[in-house]
Amino acid sequence: MHSLESLRRLRHPHDELPKDEDLPPCPNSRVRVFHSAIATFYAPSDPSGVGGMRREHIRATPSWRKGPPRYDCVFIGKDPTAPGFRSLHAARARLFFSMQDASQWVPCALVEWFSPVGDAPDEDTRLWVVEPDYDIDGQRGRDVVHLQTLLRAAHLISVFGVDPIPPQLRQHESLDSFRAFYVNKFADHHAHEIAF
Repeated sequence: MHSLESLRRLRHPHDELPKDEDLPPCPNSRVRVFHSAIATFYAPSDPSGVGGMRREHIRATPSWRKGPPRYDCVFIGKDPTAPGFRSLHAARARLFFSMQDASQWVPCALVEWFSPVGDAPDEDTRLWVVEPDYDIDGQRGRDVVHLQTLLRAAHLISVFGVDPIPPQLRQHESLDSFRAFYVNKFADHHAHEIAF
């Protein structure tokens, strides 16, 4: 989805949107950029404190602890009536920002999408496999979403092929270096409950 279209959809969710080439320029708005967001969710199976509430930081920063960038992956709600991972999208957070709309601030995230490979988990690992989305120009599929659509952090594991991994590959480059990833439902109890 075109990012201007995404911003307009956030501002006017019930309007019918014009084609990309007919979109007006982005309105003059104040924008605040953040390098992390906090997800708070109910996870009764985790030892997460009173009432089962849990908090975790999701980061999208060009430099993590004075080192390389860190862009965490997230689960985004898709269809609450579907079971397990079918109800979710996998994405990588590239930027957190708030945009001022009249008198209120709208919290947003710029994300890069991953799409499931097939309509069921992998037979051998029982993990869902996702691959990065690309547009017709070969660029990563990006979109602006409301921050409230982010459910929690996700952990993706590279699907290794038969070729050796280059020794110069650094961990922050892995999401750009592999063609497919396992959605790790074993990261914790809550991931196991929602990403089956």
